[in-house]
Amino acid sequence: MPAISAETPIRSLGRKLDTDPAVFGFLTDANDVLDDPAALRGRLEEDGYLYVRDFFDPDLIRAGRRSIFEQVAREGWLDPDHDLMDGVIRPDLANAAEKPAFRPDLAAGNPAIQRVVFGAEILDFYALLFGEPVRHLDFIWCRLMGRGHGTPTHCDWVYMGRGSQQLLTCWIPYVDIPLDVGGLILLEKSHHQASRIGAYLRKDVDGYCENRPAEVQAVARDGKWSFPGWLSKYPDSLPEKFHTRWLTVPEWRAGDFITFRMDMIHGSLDNSSKRLRLSTDTRYQPASQPADERWIGDHPPGHSVAGKRGRIC
Repeated sequence: MPAISAETPIRSLGRKLDTDPAVFGFLTDANDVLDDPAALRGRLEEDGYLYVRDFFDPDLIRAGRRSIFEQVAREGWLDPDHDLMDGVIRPDLANAAEKPAFRPDLAAGNPAIQRVVFGAEILDFYALLFGEPVRHLDFIWCRLMGRGHGTPTHCDWVYMGRGSQQLLTCWIPYVDIPLDVGGLILLEKSHHQASRIGAYLRKDVDGYCENRPAEVQAVARDGKWSFPGWLSKYPDSLPEKFHTRWLTVPEWRAGDFITFRMDMIHGSLDNSSKRLRLSTDTRYQPASQPADERWIGDHPPGHSVAGKRGRIC
């Protein structure tokens, strides 16, 4: 395992992660089996993820990055003394509480981003993996993470679990992401321990109890979530609790991607740099199976009031 500098502590949600090899390690890529669907499926079943290096044409990734950074530059977030494509945030905003973060508006209707996430290359990969035609969810989750905390630890089922049980997440970085810029972390083989968090995985952030007036008001009328969605705000404690390790890579490269199961516990490292971390996450499934209605169509309802679902509890 590559050495990790003690000068730059690895943190998630502000909590220092132990980088001892017993509890922290690096992902194994699947580039050696890209043309072998049976091997891909076997690794996905065993490891819960498939990490592919240098998958996309660099020109496609650069075009996507430029389309996003040009917009946030117009909004005044980037330092004009640096190259636009470096994504360096203005010094006076680096530690500001308000920074660009979850920005799906920057990806909606963006041809350069759609060319990456809905293009033939990635769709062919999933068609090979599933062994049948593939469909994608239409919503694109676009994230611009500045200096500060990353994403709380969670599984994706609670946000998009109404459709296919074979739905997979795909996370794509558009910039190089060394450890100090943050990046995705996965709890190794946590999908094999899904029964331990079964009650959590059965939840739906947009679900509510029709016979509980407070939930009806908060969720169905006010459009809030029925619960926060995260699994834990203490990522440093999870390797011991699950007897496993956090996994990432020494540096995510623009054009890599990773796909993983919806019951895989994951989060992200904090960004301690001056640069924006730009990534998208999208979802793919067999075309023959139903899709979560919140995330399909020209204007997906998402977590809005239109996406709420009641039940008798």
